[in-house]
Amino acid sequence: MSRPQHFGWFLSRGFGPHGWGHPYYEWNHPWHRPQLYQQSVRDLEQAGFDLVIIEDALSLGNADTLDLRIRSAYGGPKHDPLLLAPYLFAATEHIGIAPTVNPLAYSPYQAARQFATLQHLSDYRFGINVVTDVGSSRHFGAEPLAHDAAYDRAEEWLTAVRALWHSWGPDALIADPATGHFADGSRLDAVPHRGEYYTFDGPLNALPFPSLGDGALSGDPVVVSPGGSGRGLNFAGEQSEVQLALASLDVDTIRFYRAKVLDAALAHGRTAADIDILFVFKPVIVGSSEEAQRIVDASAHPSDEALLQIALGQSSDLETDLTSLDLDRPVNPAIFGDHVSRGTIKGLLGTFDSFADATLRQLLTAKARLGRIASRSGYVGTAEEVADFIQELGDDADNDGFIFSGDLHPVTIHRMLDELVPILRRRGVLRTSFGDGGLRGNLRDF
Repeated sequence: MSRPQHFGWFLSRGFGPHGWGHPYYEWNHPWHRPQLYQQSVRDLEQAGFDLVIIEDALSLGNADTLDLRIRSAYGGPKHDPLLLAPYLFAATEHIGIAPTVNPLAYSPYQAARQFATLQHLSDYRFGINVVTDVGSSRHFGAEPLAHDAAYDRAEEWLTAVRALWHSWGPDALIADPATGHFADGSRLDAVPHRGEYYTFDGPLNALPFPSLGDGALSGDPVVVSPGGSGRGLNFAGEQSEVQLALASLDVDTIRFYRAKVLDAALAHGRTAADIDILFVFKPVIVGSSEEAQRIVDASAHPSDEALLQIALGQSSDLETDLTSLDLDRPVNPAIFGDHVSRGTIKGLLGTFDSFADATLRQLLTAKARLGRIASRSGYVGTAEEVADFIQELGDDADNDGFIFSGDLHPVTIHRMLDELVPILRRRGVLRTSFGDGGLRGNLRDF
């Protein structure tokens, strides 16, 4: 038996056209209706997953890349994941749901009220994946901020939201039918906030959260954050209960990455138990070692057409058109605006130290090339080999767990998990039951 780990699913396309561009789109699940996602999230709960994180982007992109982003329905359209969450809660009992939210789009008071409502409706299974993208600023009449300033705004926003959640003192809610006394107004905090980015007054017009026995924030929605920059990791260490980590999946890298986040948490008076660091993982699970090798061999020499398809996806993520660049010249990093995520830029670089070290063809070829998980050169392998890998990182790197990534579609989920779930359960890595402490309780029960 091995140490248990936490598992989640990342809807990498967001609340968008799931299945588009793949044969399984012909299963005819309407992507804009809730049934597709309800069916999928029930299966993830049955599998023992702790949470689902729903990606989002507020904008179709800038004028230069708009067509690139919607041509393959990768960058849009996207409907609001916050409004999908209640349908997923209604279909499940234990799994947590964390839609992506951007401080740009919600005033602190509006956010605190809506999120408190969803936390109560879901029986404490609601989370928020806080992102700091500023590329959509023009839609909200705001000036775009530089990378670090956007994190400054997010910190002020989240601190304000939490202050509003706790604007009802511990004895403010009385709810005594015998006396007819519902609440004591003298025990509410007005929360007068005059900050650099926000100005408002409380208290919040929403029911307070009861303590669930796990500290002052135990009843609050769980905060998730991505971001691999120094500023992003510091934000996670100070503010988040889950850090959505994107990094190479090897023992040394995971140890190093975890140390940076945990050091940031300790610097802000928190402990390692206050945050789970879950690494994004997208294995290709096949039926045999021979099949794995055939897939790896076929990926070694991608055509220019295949590289162009990868460039389209990267262009969408980076909001920067790579398709018009010379494949055989290095990328000039000056083409990336200040609003582009540092983590996404690092993702394009991959194992290269700088853009001067490789041509665009080499960068894209590295994205196309696959490797065997059995040899730790990639993530293609059988379910047993993938389970070996997961178990190794839990035991040797003290890994908290993984976030699988892909469409939230029954075909995608079952293709990846059908054989893997039983193996992980037999090894004691994947939970077989849930507690009753909501999402935070699930994350803290081992």
